[in-house]
Amino acid sequence: MITSIVMVLTIVALSVPAALVFIPWAIVTGDATPLYNIAQKIVRAGFSVGRIRVVTTGLECVPKSTACIFMANHVSNLDPPALIPRIPGRTSVFLKRSLMKIPILGYGMKLGEFVPVDRDGRVDAAIESVRTAQRVLEKGLHITTFVEGTRSRSGRMLPFKKGPFYLAMETGAPCIPVSIHGTETMMAKGSMAARPGTAYISFHPAIYPRDYASREDLMKAVRIAIASGLPEWMRTDG
Repeated sequence: MITSIVMVLTIVALSVPAALVFIPWAIVTGDATPLYNIAQKIVRAGFSVGRIRVVTTGLECVPKSTACIFMANHVSNLDPPALIPRIPGRTSVFLKRSLMKIPILGYGMKLGEFVPVDRDGRVDAAIESVRTAQRVLEKGLHITTFVEGTRSRSGRMLPFKKGPFYLAMETGAPCIPVSIHGTETMMAKGSMAARPGTAYISFHPAIYPRDYASREDLMKAVRIAIASGLPEWMRTDG
C-alpha cells in the first residue's frame, strides 16, 4: 500500500501545476500534444518513485508514421500507465465512459480524444465508439485497446471483445499485438495496493487486416501473437 500512496501523491503533486498550464494551452491552441506528453512524463515519474520498472521489447516492430491499433492483454490497473508512455507517438485509448467523469483527469482525457466505451452491450453505443475511433485514426493518432475488455482476475487470457476488430477490418489500420505480464503480481484485480516490481511489455510485428478473410481470423491471429509473448501459464483461457 505504501507504494500506491507514494505513486499517487507523486502523480497528483506533479499533475496539478501541469494541468493549470497545459489544459488551458490545449483549449486555446486546439493542440493536446503538449498535455499528452507531460502526462506521460508524470506517469513515468510516478512509476520511478514507486520502484516499478518497465522492460520493453519489440518497438522496432511498430511501423513508422502510420496510425496503428495497439491490442494488449489486461491483467492489472497498472497496465495502461505502463504501456501508454512506451507507445511511439501519441495514442488515444478505448476506456470506460465512467472514467471520463473524473474531475480534471476526465477532462484531460477528453481533450486527448480518448474514446469512451459503454459496457451495457448496446449495439448503437458500440457502433458510435467504433466511429469515434475511426475519426481518431484518420487524424493520425494511434488507438490502444485492451482487447479482453476487462482485467483477467487469474492472469490467464480472457475472450476478446469484437469492437476493436470491427474497427481494424473497417479501417485497415495495422494491428500491433502487445503482451503484458508482471503487473499481475504488483496490483491484482480487486486490489488498490501496488508493489514494486518489473513489468514486461512485448510489441509484436504488425498484423494487417487485409491479409485476413474475416474478423474472426484476424482475432485469432492477434490472440496467437499476444499469447506468444506471455508465460505459458497465462496463455490458456481464464
